[in-house]
Amino acid sequence: MKNLLTDIAGVSVGHADDAALASGVTAILFDRPAVASVDVRGGGPGTREDALLDPVSTVEAIDAITLSGGSAFGLDAGGGVQAWLAERGRGFRIRDAVIPIVTGAICFDLLNGGNKAWGRFSPYRELGYAAAAAAGSDFALGSVGAGLGATTANLKGGLGSASAATAAGVKVAALAVINAVGSVTIGDGPWFWAAPFEVDGEFGGRGMPAAFTADMHKFRIKGGPEATAVENTTLVAVVTDAMLTKAQAKRLAMIAQTGMARAIHPVHAPLDGDVVFAAATGEKPVDPLFGLTELGMVAANTVARAIARGVYHAAALPFLGALPAWKDRFG
Repeated sequence: MKNLLTDIAGVSVGHADDAALASGVTAILFDRPAVASVDVRGGGPGTREDALLDPVSTVEAIDAITLSGGSAFGLDAGGGVQAWLAERGRGFRIRDAVIPIVTGAICFDLLNGGNKAWGRFSPYRELGYAAAAAAGSDFALGSVGAGLGATTANLKGGLGSASAATAAGVKVAALAVINAVGSVTIGDGPWFWAAPFEVDGEFGGRGMPAAFTADMHKFRIKGGPEATAVENTTLVAVVTDAMLTKAQAKRLAMIAQTGMARAIHPVHAPLDGDVVFAAATGEKPVDPLFGLTELGMVAANTVARAIARGVYHAAALPFLGALPAWKDRFG
């Protein structure tokens, strides 16, 4: 296990980003269509094909998930991933037509200091294509891909991933883009809210503070009283090798949202666009009650770990007034 989303067989991940733009795209590709659904908890989401993921909708499986910066402009990234898949004949077939099913979501990084004067068309479609072309079993964490321009209330955000398995050996992994209105760390210290779920010092091994103070629980959000509902979002993709129905994938996404609450303070605000996609590759059967509940518990813990890892591995943007990275302050 590499502690990455690609620990799930048949899944590949690729990044494409632009340092001057201070934004990018991450593509998650499935070798075979995966059953998927989504759960949206934030008040300001931006999504592609989310209605298709409703359990009552007809199409059962997807070919890719695209996560992007760029706010609504970043939704173009899904078209780039779709083009890459279409060139390879991958997608949902209707007689002679082949339509790659690409869902996705975006986060707001338009005010992070990067050059967003791109002219008539945004660069995200091309970045999406490049991310799909770069997809493989190994990928970087931190300030890369869709996490390049991400920020939190007090530190640079980023992209993280983690993986785990249930007692029966069913694997689940998460990839997170952390651009939250809240904080991933406790107060002004180095401790992560997700510390109780850390595995093998994967985000610094600092544990929890010896005691909690009122200041540690203080309300801290990005932008303070002038924060807006469109500037923040945490995006998560959870993938398992379990055999799930679309309705069960929806339940897995709902339980996995708990991981955000374990890692970000505050979370699911009107100021966020928090989204969790859940996809299943269908290799291992799971009991629909006990087994799915255990899988959801493990998924939630894995989401919390992925969020902390994204901030832990992030690097500050090279612009005046940019937020520091965790390692700049505590590393």
